[in-house]
Amino acid sequence: MKLSPSLALTLPLLSGGAVAADLSVKFELPQLNVAEYHKPYVAMWIEKADGAVASTLAVLYDVKKKDNAGEKWVKDMRTWWRKAGREAQLPIDGVSGATRAAGTHTLSFGPARTGIDKLPAGDYKLVVEAAREAGGRELVRVPFTLPAKGKVAATANGKEELGAVSLNIQ
Repeated sequence: MKLSPSLALTLPLLSGGAVAADLSVKFELPQLNVAEYHKPYVAMWIEKADGAVASTLAVLYDVKKKDNAGEKWVKDMRTWWRKAGREAQLPIDGVSGATRAAGTHTLSFGPARTGIDKLPAGDYKLVVEAAREAGGRELVRVPFTLPAKGKVAATANGKEELGAVSLNIQ
């Protein structure tokens, strides 16, 4: 299954009883005024309070490059690569997807692929990392707490490679 810009999947979260909720991530890739612009590679994951990866949500890179040549640059997303990527066999079914052009994008995630419905109550962070060939690298962390009671909205802002990143749980 390949990621599309807006999948609508349900995500049950833990609480006194299972609560149906949608988890979506909206992220902005700014158009940079540079001589050589390449679409950034983006990794998105949920991080536990101790910094360990609870679940990789998305790895967006040039999946259609001949002979899997796009995988060569995935290592430039250094934080994700060191925490989860080294052990990953790319492409990851349901996680790997194509790079995105400049603009605002929304991805939604379900429990069958993320395992978030099995996470214990506690503090977590959505982490989004972007890296561009002939460009920079940036990491944005958006803190949130499980179980979510009602709607949860959290936002953080990048400075160069990423713009606004927001997490919504409803």
